[in-house]
Parts: sequence; C-alpha cells; structure tokens
Amino acid sequence: MAHAHLDNVKTYLLDLQERLCAGLAEADGGTAFREDAWSREEGGGGRSRVIEGGALFEKGGVNYSHVHGATLPPSASSARPELAGRSFHAMGVSWVLHPENPHVPTSHGNVRFFIAEKEGEAPVWWFGGGYDLTPFYPVLEDVRHWHRTAKNACTPFGEDVYPRYKSWCDDYFWLKHRGETRGVGGLFFDDLNDGGFERCFAFQQAVGDSFLDAYLPIVQRRRETPWGEYERDFQLYRRGRYVEFNLVWDRGTLFGLQSNGRTESILMSMPPLARWAYRWEPEPDSAEARLTYYLQPRDWLGEAERHGETL
Repeated sequence: MAHAHLDNVKTYLLDLQERLCAGLAEADGGTAFREDAWSREEGGGGRSRVIEGGALFEKGGVNYSHVHGATLPPSASSARPELAGRSFHAMGVSWVLHPENPHVPTSHGNVRFFIAEKEGEAPVWWFGGGYDLTPFYPVLEDVRHWHRTAKNACTPFGEDVYPRYKSWCDDYFWLKHRGETRGVGGLFFDDLNDGGFERCFAFQQAVGDSFLDAYLPIVQRRRETPWGEYERDFQLYRRGRYVEFNLVWDRGTLFGLQSNGRTESILMSMPPLARWAYRWEPEPDSAEARLTYYLQPRDWLGEAERHGETL
C-alpha cells in the first residue's frame, strides 16, 4: 500500500510541475524554464526548473524533489521520536516567483508528502503544503481574490478547513523579530492524515490545482502598472524581509539542509536582488506606509470588506 501511495503522489506532483511551468511560462510571454536533474548520494533526487530574466519574472523556480533514505537524520526525528529508526520518503513540488515589477506580488507555494516505514509496524505518513502571497504594493481586490480562491479550494472538505489553514498560514509566516507577517497569507497545512489517504491526497490536489487560478489574475491586473527607481528600491528593501524569514524561520529550508538536500534547489527561493537599510521609515500616508495594514493577520473575506475597496 505504501508504494502505491508513493506512485500516485509522484505522478500527480510531476504533472503539477509541468502544468505550473506551462502556465507561468505563458504568462511570462513564452520564456522557457531551464531544467536540470540532480541526485543525492543518500538516495533520491529531483528536477529543478528555473526562469530568470523573463519579461515578467525576474526569477522564479518550480522544483520537484523525491529524497529517501534508510534512516532519518536525528535533527529531523528529534521532535518526532516515533520516526527514529525508520526509512523514509519525502517528495514534493515547491515554487517561488519573484516578478520584476514591484506592483506584481511575490508568491510561494508547495505541496508535499512524507512517509516513514519500519518492518512490522504501520507506516507513518502525512501531507503538507499551501501557498502565500507577498505584495509590496497590495490592492485589497487582489488580496480578497487570493483568499476567496483559497477558500473555494477548501470548502468541499469542510467549512472549518479554510479558517483553520488560513490561521495556520498567518502563524507560520510570522516574522517574530519584526512583529509582522511575511505578506497577506493564504493557506498552510502540515501533518495531514485525518480521514485516510484518499481524502488527504484529494485535498492536496485541490490546493495545488488552485494556485494558478489564485495568482495569475493578480499578475494580469498589475503587470502593466508603471514603476520607477523609488518603487524598485522599496521592493528590494521588502525582499530583505523575505530572505530573513527563509533563512531564520522556514522549516522546509532547515529540513532540506539538514537532510543533505541539494543546496542550489533549496535556496532557489531567494530573490535575485535584495537590500537592507538601517531604520528606514516610509513617508506618512504613502503607498509604502499603507503596506503595514496588510502585515497583520486579518479576516480578508470579512473584516477587510468592511474597510472598502480603496485601501
């Protein structure tokens, strides 16, 4: 049964990577993703696809990986002692998109599956994933579309699913040292195995399949918005916060490095350019200052609606 699970998930993930790359390349005007395959000595590998210097995306990546081994590293099993001594498979697709135009949001997502086995015992498995949006010049219409699409993907699995995973996303993408969220959130789930494999797998597919519907309409609305050096400098400044989260708080980055994953693929999520400034503050009532409203957890489909469409 475990091998059937692996095969089914792998087939889906490889197809998802194809569909994401096709949709994003078309949005970029046909710029092709560059692909390279890789393997690791301990077992497994993947294929990384990266776009750079496109008409829309300054840098983006859509990576598939499937790593496995005879035992989990102690750093990965210390918090889950029931996994110690088990063989494991971890597979997933992750993507990060850094548009050049500061008015087009950065976005990240992933869907993943983990299974650990030990002879004579039932396998331990779960799904995880989600997606989030990081605008630098947010528009409430876009944020509400993003969350409405996420909610629609979740609703067939229960009315409580979207609020729960939306809240989990807000909590996970919280920069503790800055006191702000990384962006306007989305969905985040992990350790999902309630209801059996088929139901959990179907939910993972609903999340992965909804990403382009959530993201591309925002891209199309904002890609022609004019921008200049000032907006570019602000974008690079805010990208610095993105880097801080990935290097300080992101569990996926930590697991990848600890399990001897491919460093180039793990750090694919980094923007090509970022900057830091000492105690920089935006002008009061400026577009840059208004970003702070969006960097706290909010009920975007409820509370934000009452603020009107002009924020």
